[in-house]
Amino acid sequence: MRKRLVRHALGAVAAAALAWSAIAWGPSAATATSGGSAAAAVPVAGEAPGYAVEDFNYPGADKIQGFTLKRGDGHIVLATCGSATGLLEVWSSELPERVCFRVTGDSGFLTLEMPAVFSIRGNDYTTQVDMTVDDTRTTYDIDKNIWNAVGESTDGRTAALVEIRTSK
Repeated sequence: MRKRLVRHALGAVAAAALAWSAIAWGPSAATATSGGSAAAAVPVAGEAPGYAVEDFNYPGADKIQGFTLKRGDGHIVLATCGSATGLLEVWSSELPERVCFRVTGDSGFLTLEMPAVFSIRGNDYTTQVDMTVDDTRTTYDIDKNIWNAVGESTDGRTAALVEIRTSK
């Protein structure tokens, strides 16, 4: 019985020594002592899985609407005109109908490129828009709940709407 106990103890010590050498010197030392060939361990899945993060870009929107939605924080989004009250409404002389935006949250921003904008109807939010003409950027304060002349309506030059900012 005593011999069996000693044999088991020696086996456990040998296994522990082999495991320790594998940890201390890497897989090549462990396989060299056991007579096998060295093979590097390759992780199956690599690093931790990536995260799905909304970047608020709008790829391909220009082909759908006739203007380009570039980037936003998700609080100013396209809406069907007439679908609700309190929408921001935008008229462009190069688009067949007005374009509407729904605003949510306490504040929002949207960068876009909409050509030939001449009028914007505000909603209950404090709204500012940036327009460009010949690389000159102009900011307009949009009055709440009325139509506001912007761009072409103010100086006769065709202006592009490039940013909308809102706050409560």
